[in-house]
Amino acid sequence: MTFRRILALPLIAWALGFIWFAVALPQPAPQSRTDAIVVPTGSGGRIERGLEMLQAGAAQQMLVTGVDASVRPGEFVAEFAVPQRVMDCCVTLGFSALDTRGNARETAQWLDERDYTSLRLVTADWHMRRAAAELQDQLPDNISVLRDAVRSQPSLGTLFVEYHKLIAVKTLQALG
Repeated sequence: MTFRRILALPLIAWALGFIWFAVALPQPAPQSRTDAIVVPTGSGGRIERGLEMLQAGAAQQMLVTGVDASVRPGEFVAEFAVPQRVMDCCVTLGFSALDTRGNARETAQWLDERDYTSLRLVTADWHMRRAAAELQDQLPDNISVLRDAVRSQPSLGTLFVEYHKLIAVKTLQALG
């Protein structure tokens, strides 16, 4: 009987963690000022939210990290109806990241080149926890991160996979 209880405890912890992860998704942040906005590419609504905040004066510049190498700035301008003056002054397309960890590295380098100390991270609600964890792992302690989640309707499968990715990231950070 004791052996079953010992085996049941991790399963219960996993299940309760997954329920929390799926039910308490991060929310959009109120408009407030940061030095920069960072948007990892991915699911819909992220870039639009970042551009909305940028054009509302919530930051000086925006990095879109993880842009496919085949995308040209003109295509980006057309796809997202970005005024050319905003693109020229304030939007950087980052092409070096291939995944969330790469987004964090690309972001850290971009911020360091500009001496920024605060950023608004804009990503999907289901992706926010892992993206923020990866980012915090790459950034110096003096950088503050405002989490601005884009609401979505993730599938159970997306939540299941993302929960396990978050567990893996947190485990590696704890070990490392």
